[in-house]
Amino acid sequence: MTHAIRFHKTGGPEVLVWEEVSVGKPGPGEARIRHTAVGLNFVDIYNRSGLYPAQLPSGLGSEAAGVVEEVGPGVTDLKPGDRVAYGASPLGAYSEARLIPADRLLKLPEGVDDRTAAAMMLKGLTTQYLIRQTYRVKAGDTILLHAAAGGVGLILSQWAKHLGATVIGTVSNDEKAKLAKAHGCDHVIIYTREDFVKRVDEITGGKKVPVVYDSVGKDTFLKSLDCLAPLGVAALFGQSSGAVEPLNLGLLAQKGSLYVTRPTLFTYAAKRENLVAMANELFDVVKSGAVKIEVHQTYPLKDAAKAHADLAARKTTGSTVLLV
Repeated sequence: MTHAIRFHKTGGPEVLVWEEVSVGKPGPGEARIRHTAVGLNFVDIYNRSGLYPAQLPSGLGSEAAGVVEEVGPGVTDLKPGDRVAYGASPLGAYSEARLIPADRLLKLPEGVDDRTAAAMMLKGLTTQYLIRQTYRVKAGDTILLHAAAGGVGLILSQWAKHLGATVIGTVSNDEKAKLAKAHGCDHVIIYTREDFVKRVDEITGGKKVPVVYDSVGKDTFLKSLDCLAPLGVAALFGQSSGAVEPLNLGLLAQKGSLYVTRPTLFTYAAKRENLVAMANELFDVVKSGAVKIEVHQTYPLKDAAKAHADLAARKTTGSTVLLV
């Protein structure tokens, strides 16, 4: 019998249960895949806690790698045995096997193993839209990145550095500062003991930055705006410290005609052709060695509750993978 992590009510890690599920034959446009590795992401906590509502009972997770077992009618570009991964799918990745819309699946190229793929699809595709679409980072830019030692942070800082940008990263402690520095951050600010607005001003000689990538939310957002040069972009793509309170849009005028966006991967990757193009660019920078994906923690899939507790407690760095 196939097992999956599911939750029947919202709450803390304790609501996650390991239970038997039935996985039928794939319908039109679907594929059945058997997972080998599943990515852990902060958005999973948002789903589990109810911050991002899901229809209960629900599976969890939207990023994984595995092998196609069977395809349904109308699926022509996948076949049983294909190695695939995904990072933008309906919930249900925390499972041994599942049915999934085939247009969400991406064939894995040679040189990208399953653990690497599970660790990088959601975070890597998120990085792609942030630095190649939301604000197109170019050589000579100086950018600010919060949570620089996190899963997205380590990928984004390497990729931005590869594009010729100077990266300022914020982290919470010395250990994470070393990690961020080793992955492309030119300047690392330990925000627990330094004022990051003041430091950004010092680093840039008062010019500030054209873009801030903020996944922290409540604790950083207003100060992030203070780091932006006129016409700068605040890209709020997460809220690990809590939701940002309602914003007086007049502040954007006062602080320099700023732009604020709340982008999501599901919007950027909604069309199949866009998803494929984004993934190809991600695969290229990983295969070239410009961006290295490091899995820092692994847990058995059935121990997902422990992984969630560690992620929420900031005990993890970089990418975490649940092994099936």
